[in-house]
Amino acid sequence: MPGLVSAKTPAPRISLPSSDNNQIRTTPDKPEPGNSKPPSPIPKRPPSPSPSTSRTRPSPDRSSGKKKPQTPDTAWKSPAVIIDDSALDNPDLGPFLLKLARDTIASGEGPNKALDYAIRAAKSFERCATDGEPSLDLAMSLHVLAAIYSSLGRFDEAIPVLERAIGVPEVSKGADHALAAFSGHMQLGDTYSMVGQLDKSIECYKEGLKIQIEALGETDPRVAETCRYLAEALVQAMQFDEAEKLCKQTLEIHRMHSAPASLEEAADRRLMALIYEAKGDYESALEHLVLASMAMIASGQENEVAAIDVSIGNIYQSLCRFDEAVFSYQKALTVFKSSKGENHPSVASVYIRLADLYYKTGKLRESKSYCESALRIYNRPVPGTTQDEIAGGLSDIAAIYESVNEPEEALKLLQRAMRLLEDKAGLQSTVAGLEARVGVMYYMVERYAESLNSFQNAVAKLRASGERKSAFFGVLLNQMGLACIQLFKIDEAAELFEEARAILEQEYGPCHQDTLGVYSNLAATYDAMGRIEDAIEILEYVLKLREEKLGTANPDFDDEKNRLTELLKEAGRSRNRKAKSLENLIDPNSKRSKKETTRRWGGLGFRI
Repeated sequence: MPGLVSAKTPAPRISLPSSDNNQIRTTPDKPEPGNSKPPSPIPKRPPSPSPSTSRTRPSPDRSSGKKKPQTPDTAWKSPAVIIDDSALDNPDLGPFLLKLARDTIASGEGPNKALDYAIRAAKSFERCATDGEPSLDLAMSLHVLAAIYSSLGRFDEAIPVLERAIGVPEVSKGADHALAAFSGHMQLGDTYSMVGQLDKSIECYKEGLKIQIEALGETDPRVAETCRYLAEALVQAMQFDEAEKLCKQTLEIHRMHSAPASLEEAADRRLMALIYEAKGDYESALEHLVLASMAMIASGQENEVAAIDVSIGNIYQSLCRFDEAVFSYQKALTVFKSSKGENHPSVASVYIRLADLYYKTGKLRESKSYCESALRIYNRPVPGTTQDEIAGGLSDIAAIYESVNEPEEALKLLQRAMRLLEDKAGLQSTVAGLEARVGVMYYMVERYAESLNSFQNAVAKLRASGERKSAFFGVLLNQMGLACIQLFKIDEAAELFEEARAILEQEYGPCHQDTLGVYSNLAATYDAMGRIEDAIEILEYVLKLREEKLGTANPDFDDEKNRLTELLKEAGRSRNRKAKSLENLIDPNSKRSKKETTRRWGGLGFRI
């Protein structure tokens, strides 16, 4: 999900439910908000947020050459080996096989053998159900089975197993059933997140939180952990208002149960700062970061203080307080160099922030120097550096090269970042964002066919992950429509502009600059198609909006008014006329086209 939080989904690993888990959670926490990168449309939790589709899939059925369809009730029943059905009726066999599965995982023998044991255990528990009612042991075995499937990258098989598991417990029967139901929903949410279906993931987390609150009450510290977990997911999905409410609830609970300036409170404040930064409330974000920094200083967390200093520098930069931003960055740089070494990716990340700052202040030589220093680190990463870190750094450097009008260099870096992430599970939205930026670079260098291909790949990934209604998706459709115009695919462009209009009207409203830009594009396309009345209707609507709500000082107003006048004059003529609007969109040599490219389309560029 393109978003404001970098998508650093942990690598798939087996996370087994435990009957003594008093936190009512069986999956690892998400990264701390302080480790998230600054906004970059591509998203960040995103919430979002955002942030690969080529994941490992189960082997197809050899007899047919095709993968058999599975349902929630049957997918988990496919044994890896031949099972003696009569032995599974023994009520002692299920617990024994489940223990074998756990021990096999713990011993590091590999998940395939454990998978066989878990499948057998689940079948045995189901057969030995008392009075036909499945037991919690069945739910536990299904959780283990789904975790093993996930560790193998077989998420499509893990999901129906977990859907079966959450139907086993009955919350009204007590705490044990509530624990099983909570664990199932959270694990299912994590699995949906790994395949990029963030909306479904959030719904599962919400249901898990509801169950936990009913079992523990609204002020239990474990509820605070789940609230923050859900808030981070909402940030990735760019649902900042809802994320803010949950984060405030988390902060209030930790104030009740923790000492002042606790580490838990510091983590809450860092997340709150991220939310306020995304909403443009930089002063409030700065306040929370300063309080978080004080708590970390009191706890002796030197590296965490440095990470917060980087975030503070980002806020100062947004407020155009550049000297203070440089001071914060240099403080963090000194700590990272002394504690982690001069070639650590944390050092490179600060170099990138300084490069961005010096670009904004017009010091291009210093900006390029810092970019080169960061690239040297990423070209020779120290042991322990993840591919996600390298890809994120390359993406940020590419954004700077794009800003200084070096699209070829930016294109190389983005393609390299994509190669690093293309085989990573759960990063479809992040890869889609990178592909969209690659499309923009191709468009800038007038390689329109390659640009359209990149946009199509990005759109397909976002549709597959369920992200079809975000503003990011709307802007991407608009840019894809412009690429179609350049390739004379007018009908396809009209469809894309219409879909983009519907999305941006919903997300931004009709008066937003991006929405107005799509209106203008769609009117020009209708004109090119000979649909004069439709073009006139759109332009009249746009002019009415500008006159009544936005004012007429915008230079686009006169241009749109002149276009409308021309269309009204031609409305009574034959349709066999010259398509002026299309000519203006396509012909880069016409004087008017160059003017309109600067004035009309410049504000619609796909900015990541």
